[in-house]
Amino acid sequence: MTVSPAELTDRSADKTLVLDVRAPGEYAAGHVPGAVNLPLDSLQTLLPELREAAAHRELIVVCAAGQRSATACDLLTGAGIEAIGLAGGTDAWRAAGLAVRTAPHQGRAVWAMDRQVRFTAGSLVLLGLAAGLLTPWALLLSAGVASGLIYSGLSNTCGMAAMLGKLPFNRPRPEALDTARHALRAA
Repeated sequence: MTVSPAELTDRSADKTLVLDVRAPGEYAAGHVPGAVNLPLDSLQTLLPELREAAAHRELIVVCAAGQRSATACDLLTGAGIEAIGLAGGTDAWRAAGLAVRTAPHQGRAVWAMDRQVRFTAGSLVLLGLAAGLLTPWALLLSAGVASGLIYSGLSNTCGMAAMLGKLPFNRPRPEALDTARHALRAA
């Protein structure tokens, strides 16, 4: 189940808690006002707090375009926690002309996950083509990336994004989870 950006703006902030499941750098670059950053990989860690928050407020889950929030909603539903996704994510929020908030991000700015995937995929394809001049077997790297991108488009999943999400600059700092934990307990 999803709600549109317009439907979310009509909901009371006292009765709704917005969870942004993107990486900290993506969240810092622009998020739905009032959203709590709780990266997708960290949901499992905070299930007890999420269960308690859901008893008092409606949980709306948001990501960039809707894929990660759908995954998060499935995970939460599987744990017995009711959650609703924001249709189209922050991309739809911005497209509707609604303002986003930015947050200070410690360290260097981190690219959005889709930008990281495009850069990595393009780099690997070029590497495979360049190495293919030395040995034709290297062209399999480019073919493998192309196959992965086709599968990603057909399945609406992205294995490369999942792998990139595990890199240190895409992981939340421990104190960031403390902030999310505090926000969930206050809900």
